[in-house]
Amino acid sequence: MDIKKICIALGAAGIGEISIDEIKFAPELRTLCEANSCGRFDSNYTCPPNIGEVDELIAKLQSFDNAVIWQNIYPLEDSFDFEGMMDGQDKHNAMTIEIAKNIYEKFGREKAIVLGAGGCTICTECAAKKKEPCRNSELALASLEAYGLNVSQIAELAGLKYINGQNTVTYFSGVFYNKD
Repeated sequence: MDIKKICIALGAAGIGEISIDEIKFAPELRTLCEANSCGRFDSNYTCPPNIGEVDELIAKLQSFDNAVIWQNIYPLEDSFDFEGMMDGQDKHNAMTIEIAKNIYEKFGREKAIVLGAGGCTICTECAAKKKEPCRNSELALASLEAYGLNVSQIAELAGLKYINGQNTVTYFSGVFYNKD
């Protein structure tokens, strides 16, 4: 089974493939993290600064030659439905974790990296807040943005729509790997 088939079988609604050399990385996205716009800065192991320097993370992704990007679209009651947005993110990342388990089992962690939407939310409270070891290091998902990826750009490169209609939210994830 190839990566796209794994993603589709586990619930990805839209899927596309891109070459890493097409990506224009955006390390400046880290300023959003540093401004703590999502509330996870320095309190989550998969978010800055705990995740590592953005240049090192970009170099890690650039060591691969290909990426499969997938999306899921969730309905919202209205454009202010924050609860619906968080529920969609949780569902999307739960699916992404299942995809990651399959990818890592087939290819190994050294041959692929799976990134999700937003910082990891597996635990109710990340162990980073108490400076304890990660309780789910095998499943923890870093975000595409933490690795300097502009999600709207990679969505376009993958042939996926970034905005999918009024009263919807769209989440993206990806697996980065070498084809051979």
